[in-house]
Amino acid sequence: MPARAEIPWRPSRWPLAILAAMTPLAAFAVLASEMPRIAAWPLALVAVGHGVALLRREARRSACTFVFAGAGAPASLDGSTIADVALRWRGPLAFLQWRDQDGAVRRLAWWPDTLPPARRRELRLAAPDPQAARRAASMAP
Repeated sequence: MPARAEIPWRPSRWPLAILAAMTPLAAFAVLASEMPRIAAWPLALVAVGHGVALLRREARRSACTFVFAGAGAPASLDGSTIADVALRWRGPLAFLQWRDQDGAVRRLAWWPDTLPPARRRELRLAAPDPQAARRAASMAP
């Protein structure tokens, strides 16, 4: 039986660095294409503006704490119960998806700089089990 675990989340610097690098590259890609200059420059400016907006939004995210109580108890985020919790792993990255009290789907990701190996193991043990995939019928009806 998994034990109760409080797992903090905070914004990672890695996605911020990636966004900071990708923003000028997006503008450069538009300008390096064979698009007519009259359309390329405004599109490059839009790409930079969108990249800066994404960077600011990610940088302003506030830290929070997820609590996985285990034993079938509902998970909570900063004291509020959340539903339909799903945790997925891609190597050292952990992606959490849930529904808030308004029914909106929310997502967060733990990067290696925000989730050390000991906490990663604690999260794996405390998080709800993933839903098993349904087996397709092996024969036609």
